[in-house]
Amino acid sequence: MRVELVVNGTACAVEADPMARLLDVLRVGLGLTGTKEGCGEGECGACTVIVDGALACSCLVPVCQAQGATVTTIEGVAFADKLHPLQAHFAEDGGAQCGICTPGMIVAAKLFLDRSHAPTREEIRTAIAGNLCRCTGYQRIVDAVAAAAAEAASGGGGVR
Repeated sequence: MRVELVVNGTACAVEADPMARLLDVLRVGLGLTGTKEGCGEGECGACTVIVDGALACSCLVPVCQAQGATVTTIEGVAFADKLHPLQAHFAEDGGAQCGICTPGMIVAAKLFLDRSHAPTREEIRTAIAGNLCRCTGYQRIVDAVAAAAAEAASGGGGVR
């Protein structure tokens, strides 16, 4: 099946089995290896992407369901040649450790910050609840998201 979608702002077409996982089409078919596979069962959130404005575990989405969709992966979060504030704060504040959960965590946090201004720490925790991390204990991740939100609120780089 020829699957056409818009990935990170670029129109793409790829030949794939209709029941191939969106995760595999992104990683193998399109070479976007930033999206990670953790559990393969939709439980951990490592493969989280944005599909038509909603979070999705790409390991659970048959690519036939993504036909014509707009998809944002971790590769589409940065601004051209500059890290998104979330990416910068994950690196600076210790939110990224082993790196398996980081792409999905950042994508989920980005969608949340796109819709929420001046979030509380509890709202941040709720927004990332679908993403599991075994390394950080979440405190540094929440710190990174809060710092990116504060940066956006102060006009220092913004969150798009």
